[in-house]
Amino acid sequence: MSTRPKIPQSVLVVIHTPGGEVLLIERADHPGYWQSVTGSRAAPDEPLVETCRREVLEETGIAAGELSDWGVENVYEIYPVWRHRYAPGVTHNTEHVYGLQVPDALTVTLNPREHLQHRWLPWREAAARCFSPSNAEAILQLPGRLGLPT
Repeated sequence: MSTRPKIPQSVLVVIHTPGGEVLLIERADHPGYWQSVTGSRAAPDEPLVETCRREVLEETGIAAGELSDWGVENVYEIYPVWRHRYAPGVTHNTEHVYGLQVPDALTVTLNPREHLQHRWLPWREAAARCFSPSNAEAILQLPGRLGLPT
């Protein structure tokens, strides 16, 4: 059975509390790689908001919160270790950044095939732990978006 190549359009969803705690999850396929929720469009016409909600639910079990489009797009080279998931010749992905504000550090239900563990961390610590530079940069924008002291 063959799988369809991934669409090189993805979302990055920074899940956070009003006080700046950020949810990070550790990748099962690369232990030690911590990140926010990410995922690709399931179909070229899937609205990005739906991609966000689907990925957040699949990866964390969280079905609530205030989703906002941060208006940030990052184009980056796909890590060679993951290029086999895309059509031949695809080397770059466009990532759309969103925030999901939840009232408190909610209970998380991980998909064990995708993630090993999770942590709610203060925004600075979360940014420092991310393996992805674009993920760390998004988290570093959080205080300005929430009106928190930097």
